[in-house]
Amino acid sequence: MSELPYEEVKEKIDSAETITILSHLNPDADTLGTALGIYALLSQDKSKKIEVVNASASLPLHLDFLPNFKKIKHHMDYAESLIISCDCGSIDRLGFELEGRDIINIDHHQSNTRYGSVNAVVAEYASASQVAFALFKTLYPVKADAATCFYTALLSDTRYFTTTSVNEEVFSVAKSLVEAGAAPDEIAYHLTQRRSLASLRILEKALLSLSLHQEAKIATLMLTKEEIEAAGATVPDMEGIVDYARSLVTVEVAVFAMESEQGIRISLRSKKVDVSKVALAFGGGGHKVAAGFTFPRGEIQGGLQESIDTILEKIEELGLINEK
Repeated sequence: MSELPYEEVKEKIDSAETITILSHLNPDADTLGTALGIYALLSQDKSKKIEVVNASASLPLHLDFLPNFKKIKHHMDYAESLIISCDCGSIDRLGFELEGRDIINIDHHQSNTRYGSVNAVVAEYASASQVAFALFKTLYPVKADAATCFYTALLSDTRYFTTTSVNEEVFSVAKSLVEAGAAPDEIAYHLTQRRSLASLRILEKALLSLSLHQEAKIATLMLTKEEIEAAGATVPDMEGIVDYARSLVTVEVAVFAMESEQGIRISLRSKKVDVSKVALAFGGGGHKVAAGFTFPRGEIQGGLQESIDTILEKIEELGLINEK
C-alpha cells in the first residue's frame, strides 16, 4: 500500500496563501464529500483564503445537506492558488486549465495518471474520502462537518459497504467518523430517500432498453438525448442506473450508454472482472469493477448502438467474460 505524503502535503498547505479545492466534472458523492470535508478542515485556519469549486453547471441536489454545499462555486477566483483535486483520475476531468499549477492530487483510482505535484493516491482504499481522512487527520482535528462529508463519500462509493474494497479498515474509518459527529441515519436518508421524479422516469426508459448478450453475461442499457430531455433529467438523475443491469443474476458486466453534449458517456460495472481495461482502451479509467469514459461527439458515427457494439467487441477481444 502506498505511503501517504504527509510531510509534502503539510509543506504545500503551510506555504499557500490561497487554496482551491476541486472536484471532478459531473460530480458524485465521493468527489464532493471529499472536497467539502477538506474544505471544512482547512477552513479552521483563518489565515488562508480557501475556495471549493466544481466546473459542472448542475450538482446532485440530494447532497445539499452536506456542510458548506452552498459555498461550491463554478469558477475559480484565485489565479495562483494551491490546487487540491479530489477523486479525479486525470487532470482533464477537473474542467479547468491547470497547466503549471501546483496540485495535491487526492484519489483512489488505480488508473490515476499521477498528474499532481504531490500525489496522495491509494488504489486499495474504498473512497477518495478515506485517503483524505487518513492524510488530513494528522494535520487537523476532524470535527462533525468534515466527518459528515467524509462518511457520506465513503458510504456512497462503497455502495453502502457492499463493494470488494470494503474491509476491516473501512469499518474502522466509518466508526471514527461517526465518533467525530457523522450521523449514519441522516446521511443514509439523504442518499436513499430523496430521489427526484425525473430519476424514476429516466430509469424506466433505461430499463426498457435493456439487452442481454453472450448468454446473458453482459447487459446493456442506453438513453438518447431526446429521452433524457423528455424526462426532465440531468446527469445526477442517472446516477446508479447501470447498477440495475449489473444486479441481474446472470450478468457479469453491465454497460450503460447515454448521449450528452460532449458525446456518448459510457458507464461500466462488473461483479468481479476488470472493466477498467475497457475504459483505458478508450481513454477513460476507473476501478476494477466500476469504470467509464466518453466517446467524443462525432467519433462514433452510428450513435448509441454503434457505441454499444464497439464496447461489446472490446470486451470479447479482452476476454473479460472468461476472466477468472
